[in-house]
Amino acid sequence: MRQVMIQIGPEAGERAFEIAAEHGAMNMARIPMQGKGGPGELIIAQVPNRSVGPLIGRLQELAEISVTILPRGTLPLSPPASKAPEQVTDISPRSPIEIFLSGLQSIGSWKGFLLYAAAGGIVAWIGLYSNTIYLLVAAMLIAPFAGPAMNAAIATARGDWPLLRQSLLRYFTSLGLAILVAVALSLLLRQEIATSTMVDVSQISVAAFLLALTAGAAGASNLVQSERDSLVSGAAVGMLVAASLAPPAAMMGMAVTIGRWGMAADGLFLLLLQLAGINLAGALVFRLYGISPHGIRYPRGKPWLSKTAFAATVLFLAALLTVQFLRSPSLERSTIATRAEQVIQEVVDGSGTATLIEANARFPRPSASGEHVLLCV
Repeated sequence: MRQVMIQIGPEAGERAFEIAAEHGAMNMARIPMQGKGGPGELIIAQVPNRSVGPLIGRLQELAEISVTILPRGTLPLSPPASKAPEQVTDISPRSPIEIFLSGLQSIGSWKGFLLYAAAGGIVAWIGLYSNTIYLLVAAMLIAPFAGPAMNAAIATARGDWPLLRQSLLRYFTSLGLAILVAVALSLLLRQEIATSTMVDVSQISVAAFLLALTAGAAGASNLVQSERDSLVSGAAVGMLVAASLAPPAAMMGMAVTIGRWGMAADGLFLLLLQLAGINLAGALVFRLYGISPHGIRYPRGKPWLSKTAFAATVLFLAALLTVQFLRSPSLERSTIATRAEQVIQEVVDGSGTATLIEANARFPRPSASGEHVLLCV
């Protein structure tokens, strides 16, 4: 349930009260008030999540209204007491208008956004430089990539060019800053070789696009669900999105500094693949939950732009996957190493003369000549 406060003229107050009741509102109150335009009424109601948008749409037919939506869920209770369990179990998805307005609200100050982007880049660089995995996890927690990612998906679902432009600007600004931070730190500390963690991050699997699709779908689902309907925190979902972007961005900056252009190209490919996958999956989930070019109080959506954005995302993702399969083994090293270990297992087991204790296959640091060497032990 959401608490909705509606300011409306006195002549439409009674009808607005009836409309709110028709949409399942509970614990309602009508209060006389004095607004900027003169006397009016303030209606306070606890409205089911799914009814917020339709309610505002109906009220707009009566007169010009001012609406305040509390972003936190409420637990309205009314007699009889035996009905309390039924009254507090409204875990319906959030209204499309609330999802959209929350996305707009998340586009806040640039100062804090850039600060977190730089901090995430620093922590990711330290993790890659020192081969410390838990620092990469910390970088995923503070990197602010989830917000622009979800706003871009909302803009794609709605066909909202101003929101899409702002989201992409924040997207690439934050990624660019993380890359520049990694470049600066590598130059400052005179890094000359690729660390083992850098090599691991640069090795791409054929299933990498699945991580992007999962991150996009999980991020969008977290935004549309009622806060009491989700067993996963928003921070955890944001970390999943950042996991797709923060390590490759830092690795790319470090690879550029030491002249490993092949690794840098792999990092760029991985970033683009993750961006396309997150946007496609997130936009599909938002459309599934009712985010469309047509909506209450946000007339900027254009159907043709939404279709164009969807088509461009699908084509771009398909092109990246085609490039990945054509450029084997450079963009499939992780998968090839796993398959090599499986072959070793099969050969040893089939020999009948030995028992496999351990097998390890990996691509070591790429040579300057660009040769791909698979080392099997």
